[in-house]
Amino acid sequence: MADSSTAAVSDAAGKTGIFNVQEIVQGTGAWLLTSGLKIFLILILTLVAIKMVQILMDKLFHRLFRNHRDDIEIQKRSDTLKSVTRNLINITIVVVAVMMILDSLGIKIGPILAAAGVVGIAVGFGAQELVKDIINGFFILLDDQIRVGDVVNIADKGGLVESVNLRMITLRDLAGNVHFVRNGQISVVTNMTKEYSRYVFDIGVAYREDVDEVIKVIKQVDAELREDPEYKTDILEPIEILGLDQFADSAIIIKARTKTVPIRQWAVGREFNRRLKKKFDELDIEIPFPHVTLYAGQNKDGGAPSLNILTRSDQKG
Repeated sequence: MADSSTAAVSDAAGKTGIFNVQEIVQGTGAWLLTSGLKIFLILILTLVAIKMVQILMDKLFHRLFRNHRDDIEIQKRSDTLKSVTRNLINITIVVVAVMMILDSLGIKIGPILAAAGVVGIAVGFGAQELVKDIINGFFILLDDQIRVGDVVNIADKGGLVESVNLRMITLRDLAGNVHFVRNGQISVVTNMTKEYSRYVFDIGVAYREDVDEVIKVIKQVDAELREDPEYKTDILEPIEILGLDQFADSAIIIKARTKTVPIRQWAVGREFNRRLKKKFDELDIEIPFPHVTLYAGQNKDGGAPSLNILTRSDQKG
């Protein structure tokens, strides 16, 4: 009687406890050998892909910018572009891996993708200006249009570039005002200090002056300036005389230009103007101020009619 009772209890225990444990163990083992192994492989492949992306990005950007290793600013841009590109690819890899893992767990990803699409559309409408800034900033950096330390005109603002990133460019103008320009607002970039700079001179002298003599004096002043230890490293080439440019109302205009290292054109141009003015004064070459010449005309006999000028005293009388 006791043996039969014990057997009955054992059978009940096996059906309620031991049998369930065995079922759980068997089910877990089967899951590990199928879905679990698949998830494990997905995680391993994701890590390998991320590492491969890092290696490929390093090699690619090293090849693209290998001729600018000594340029600190270009290296900064290279690092920024590499970081942004790598992060975008890594995010894509992670998102794909997460979707594959959810599918392996038996979770339907269709509703998740639909919800993500709706959220993405909403965020896209709200952040389209930000996306535009980032995309435009990416290509500004990629094309090396602007560097820190350049003097540029962008979006109707001009000044010295203090910082450049994917979202905006910071400028400080001559008066010390700081302008924050979003990259999405930039359509045209005017860089006045890329590789080298130029200063253009419009030199006005009186009509009575000998143009060839004036040009000779301009070249002499330029030669003296290029011999000055303070400026000779700033000037890259002798001054280029473009010639007699225009006949203005009160002067003839001789146009010339000089080539300098970046951002030094204004200092060189101001010093050249100062020295040229002193040289003109020394040689009695007239720099005319605006004036009007009255010409009464001439008749066929060569005589000129009298020109009557009324003074204030005549008008009062």
